[in-house]
Amino acid sequence: MKKFYALLPFLGLFLIACEDDTPIVETPEPTPEYTAGSADFSKYVAVGSSLTAGYSDNALFIAGQEASFPNMLASNFALVGGGDFSIPFMADNLGGMTLGGNQITDNRLILSFLGESPAPVPVSGTPTTEVSNKLSGPFNNMGVPGTKSYELLAPGYGSVAGVAMGTANPYFARFSSSESTRIVDDAASQGATFFTLWAGSNDILLYAVGGGTGVNQEGNPDATTYAREDITDPTLFAGAINGVLGAMTANGAKGVIANLPNLTDLPYFTTVPHNPIPLDEATAAYLNSMEAYGAYNAGLMQLQGLGLISEEEVAKRTISFSAGEGNAVVILDEDLTDLSAYGLDNMRQATADDLLVLTASSFIGTLADPNNPASVNGVGVPLADQWILTPEEQAIVETALNTFNQTIAGLATSYDLAFVDANALLSNLNTNGVQLSDGSVVTAEFATGGGFSLDGVHPAPRGYAIVANAFIDAINAKYNSNLPGVNPLDYTGLYID
Repeated sequence: MKKFYALLPFLGLFLIACEDDTPIVETPEPTPEYTAGSADFSKYVAVGSSLTAGYSDNALFIAGQEASFPNMLASNFALVGGGDFSIPFMADNLGGMTLGGNQITDNRLILSFLGESPAPVPVSGTPTTEVSNKLSGPFNNMGVPGTKSYELLAPGYGSVAGVAMGTANPYFARFSSSESTRIVDDAASQGATFFTLWAGSNDILLYAVGGGTGVNQEGNPDATTYAREDITDPTLFAGAINGVLGAMTANGAKGVIANLPNLTDLPYFTTVPHNPIPLDEATAAYLNSMEAYGAYNAGLMQLQGLGLISEEEVAKRTISFSAGEGNAVVILDEDLTDLSAYGLDNMRQATADDLLVLTASSFIGTLADPNNPASVNGVGVPLADQWILTPEEQAIVETALNTFNQTIAGLATSYDLAFVDANALLSNLNTNGVQLSDGSVVTAEFATGGGFSLDGVHPAPRGYAIVANAFIDAINAKYNSNLPGVNPLDYTGLYID
């Protein structure tokens, strides 16, 4: 018996060794059972403008279209019976288009950082997407870049002949079903069981990116009198969005609609500082002298003495430079008292309340006259209205935006649709950022934040993934589905290397 007990430790070691040799069988994670809830995703159609199309880096191209938020949604819908999702792909990853072999000048190529430019510039190359080479549809992604709300219902908006005359959209012309059709017709005719609508940004955006050079058309519903940079009349906007929703829900389709982001949260308006000018002592002294802005300042004081302007306006308009960094640019401001009759321009220096547009970064510091070294734009020569969104212009944008978003929220309720608060989403991205599963944070910081592309307006692929998840969350909440969403880490923060 003693011998037996003496062998027990060795027997234990033997058993442990045998256990170590036994293969470990891991139980696989069960495949989640996804459900569509009360929605039917078998035929999904996306309606909208550039944000729906996958526009990024100031261009539309294949990779961007593949990374569009509707294409991401379609991959989720496929888990619960969703069908194919067809896209009117561009011909290359360059962007831009030709008409009759001639490049269309207002369709720019994808942006990148080249050379020593402080701002991204279009890459070189010749686009291969010819407008007149019609694609055979129908297409599930009906996002058409550049489209305003009322243009979704415009007959002939997809006419190839109309592109040359400026009455049609080249993106839609290459895949429209006919020369006379409307975007809403080609979308609704597909018999969608589910749709997304994110439209209306261009009704404000074009005014804002133009520095407020357009006209606020509130009270004028006649779009034939509009310039591209004008803000759409709220009644016209409401009628257009209602018209699209009526067409898309006519056969009982369910859907989701998103409101519009605060444009002043976009990197396009938050990247260029109001005070980027460095000066040496001699240059600052010259600019303050009577040979330069000193005479303007003295004129202001004289007019104040005559009671023509207030002390507060004199302080606002007085221009002063100092040696070192942080000098504010000089701008023209149409909201100042008009003193042109007295030989004084309506100018002042920018403040932190002004928003300089992104493209101003490559304009400030250039010479208005190559033969005059004193004609520095933003210093010796005031920046024109197109480069700045002043507080007064920002107020116009905010008022229109709030009205449009109230309309969208009301229509979402009227049509019993899921609703995405894209305004709050992008505001949070700008203020706090969005943390991802690996601990990284996506922000709205230009070029480095991962949320926006190099045009400063449209999301980067990772940003579009965050948008897609917001749509998925709204859909799951409204229709009791349990779609998983997408992983933003699967998508790049920038296309450039």
